[in-house]
Amino acid sequence: MKRSDSPVDLARRSLMLGAAAALALPAGASPRELLVVGAHFARVYERANGEFSGMAVEIIRAIAGELGQPVYFELYPWARAQSMVAQGQADILVGPYKSPERLDSFSFSERPFYQDQMVFFSRSNAPFAWDGSYASLRSKRIVIINGWAYGDEFNAARKDLSVSVTNSVESALTMLAHGRVELFASNVRNTEPVIPLLALEGKVLPVGRTISLQRGYFAFPKRPEYEVMRARFDRAFNAYVDSGELRKLGKRLNVQVP
Repeated sequence: MKRSDSPVDLARRSLMLGAAAALALPAGASPRELLVVGAHFARVYERANGEFSGMAVEIIRAIAGELGQPVYFELYPWARAQSMVAQGQADILVGPYKSPERLDSFSFSERPFYQDQMVFFSRSNAPFAWDGSYASLRSKRIVIINGWAYGDEFNAARKDLSVSVTNSVESALTMLAHGRVELFASNVRNTEPVIPLLALEGKVLPVGRTISLQRGYFAFPKRPEYEVMRARFDRAFNAYVDSGELRKLGKRLNVQVP
């Protein structure tokens, strides 16, 4: 026992060893390297100077690292990352919200690990007080992000709205700032860090009302051969959540947790 180890530290370490054991392969088998993929999600999945960081990275390392389960991370455009996991070319997808289409393509983790408020952003010189009625949006030009899920109500109303699609928060904010659209539908977590990078402080702002509350999960290929791995991951992650570590991590990284 190290001099610095407290009973709480020892209990936490014991819990993490047990969680990591849930990812271990059967006796005698060599651990298989897991490919984890996702797009840039602020504070959830990021890469800077070749190093990956964020909530998802810390969770996966915590529950896989103790017993040497090898994992490596890659960053791709969101549509490609989803396709790779759906086709079994990668093992874990970071952060998707649930939607009917995705339930056909992926097996989701039992529990989510973060949540986002989906809102509209408008220009400050053309503020919009949305009352929650989609009928009031029919005269508005709206931009959304390719591959993102906005909730059942938005999806049902979309056919009656003027919606364009772009591939990044940066391009959507630029469209909004230049008046090419009146509203940008996004989540607060991904959007707020980009606003100062584009020198748009005070020029764009979130509309007060929430479109939806979306929860982000880990997802796996929807194939029989992945069911054992997903079940082991769930046991490990559930132990991590129940230990209180997820809530601490969310507080440290300023990410909302369910």
